[in-house]
Amino acid sequence: MSDGVVIIPTYNEIENIESIVRAIFSLHRPFDILIVDDNSPDHTADKVIALQSEFKNRLFLEKREKKAGLGTAYVHGFKWALARTYQYIFEMDADFSHNPQDLEKLYNACHFESGDLAIGSRYVTGVNVVNWPLSRVLMSYFASVYVKMITGMKIHDATAGFICYKRNVLESINLDQIKFIGYAFQIEMKYRAFSRNFKIVEVPIIFTDRTRGESKMSNLIIKEAVFGVISLKMRKIFNRL
Repeated sequence: MSDGVVIIPTYNEIENIESIVRAIFSLHRPFDILIVDDNSPDHTADKVIALQSEFKNRLFLEKREKKAGLGTAYVHGFKWALARTYQYIFEMDADFSHNPQDLEKLYNACHFESGDLAIGSRYVTGVNVVNWPLSRVLMSYFASVYVKMITGMKIHDATAGFICYKRNVLESINLDQIKFIGYAFQIEMKYRAFSRNFKIVEVPIIFTDRTRGESKMSNLIIKEAVFGVISLKMRKIFNRL
């Protein structure tokens, strides 16, 4: 068993799942992988099961009954990982928008350097996004500016979903109290770590939009993020975070 596990939530990622699994397992540093699949109609989970015979004791699958949101998938994965001995727990997308080679950079930032939580950041050294329309780049960039203004977190990419957590960060957070499921989930996790004085570091990455499959972005997710930030700040003020 590796000391790090990469959690990848999936819903209809049959076009990407085998390639991303093989890419991670080809890295010099070994990582285990946990796929949390929301009963994908395209049979993503069946492909994972087929791959498990090749990657025994390294590739794991948790199949949920229905689509229930990114945040709940990660919380499910966090609990699974904490029930085992993993010291470094990662969030990562299945669609290659996150470069698997950058997993080692995030690991190093927490294992060899001073980070408690390492973010694969699109904006810490400018705007490093490929194949997004300008409107979406601006929305994402200014969302992080907005989060910084409201919460006081000095983070350039608050909505990032490419992350390494040290085990003790997740152990300190009551995962059953996590409220949000989309972008706001990513903000909430960072804010809860920030509020507990964990050191958050940003590692520059290049984010490349998916070329296969469909984006899960929706107006509801954006709305949740906008109003969720205010909710988080108010709960912090009244000591209810």
